[in-house]
Amino acid sequence: MELLIKETAKLIKQSKFTIAFTGAGISVESGVPPFRGEHGLWNKYDPKVLDLGYFNENGAECWHYIREIFYDFFANAKPNKAHEVLAEMEKHKLLNAVITQNIDNLHYEAGSLTVYEFHGNSKKLKCRKCGRIHEAAEIDFNTIPPRCIDDGEILKPDFIFFGEGIPQDSYANSFEAAEAAEVCLIIGSTGEVTPASFVPRTAKQQGATIIEINPEETLFTRQITDIHLKGKASEVLEKLAAHLF
Repeated sequence: MELLIKETAKLIKQSKFTIAFTGAGISVESGVPPFRGEHGLWNKYDPKVLDLGYFNENGAECWHYIREIFYDFFANAKPNKAHEVLAEMEKHKLLNAVITQNIDNLHYEAGSLTVYEFHGNSKKLKCRKCGRIHEAAEIDFNTIPPRCIDDGEILKPDFIFFGEGIPQDSYANSFEAAEAAEVCLIIGSTGEVTPASFVPRTAKQQGATIIEINPEETLFTRQITDIHLKGKASEVLEKLAAHLF
């Protein structure tokens, strides 16, 4: 493992353009539960509460579950060492962009500046009537559903629901970065969610070296991964940091 860490650090230092592609696994250590897998939230909740069509018809009912999942569970999550190392890498010009499937805002809170949120951000709520953005921190979640202060419309969290398209800017920026990448770090993503999982695949097709940081093998491991650093994101990135800074 130590040799692989050293080799990875060398590749990152030599790279002119490096990206990190992150999924639920990077935030689990911050107390954010994953949606899929053995302890995933979809074992406890019906995914239809995040179906756009169902929400349009049953917004008030959906909000009971949305509040519990995103604004009770996620509320106190803080960035962990893995988020912090990525922010530090950007400061040292060793990382050009973070592309994340996560909606928890933890990359920004850790200090990362160039973050493409493929699935949106739970810290913002949007009025679909007038387009006004409301900060989650300013919402009283004791009163649900939350409504727009301008027109009283039920607000929708500004992340992607089932049946909704990926935000155009995030999509374009993510794939543009993937095409430019010489090194792509995959951290905490299993590769099950499309089209997000095409981002590192695009990087590979364009000749990037793929470094995967995951405790177990994933859909990426045998298909596109060049180096698999097996372990928890925070532990592996802390070891990597020792060779980078």
